[in-house]
Amino acid sequence: MTLERVIHTTPLQRWEGDRGTYYHVVIGNQAAEAITMHERIRRLELGSRRGFGSVKVMARIGDTQWKTSVFPSKTGEWWLLVSRKVIRAEDLALGEMLSVELELL
Repeated sequence: MTLERVIHTTPLQRWEGDRGTYYHVVIGNQAAEAITMHERIRRLELGSRRGFGSVKVMARIGDTQWKTSVFPSKTGEWWLLVSRKVIRAEDLALGEMLSVELELL
């Protein structure tokens, strides 16, 4: 099985909800299309969908790599949550443009 990689440049964003503040990046355009196709193929192979329609990934920003999931939005984009640990390790600022590499698992 060949793992697919997508790279996308996007700003670090903040979302404030009832349960706290979350930092994330939005994956759109061709990268989002690649993730969507990957999710559809996995669903055909496995016959079911993961929680919230998420896709497991190995994410990398700078030198920091971690295993997580991306989550679909109603607009066709995907959200990747970025922990404060990653933000500190990479010295990231809100609104900063980031190059995000995702290995689709």
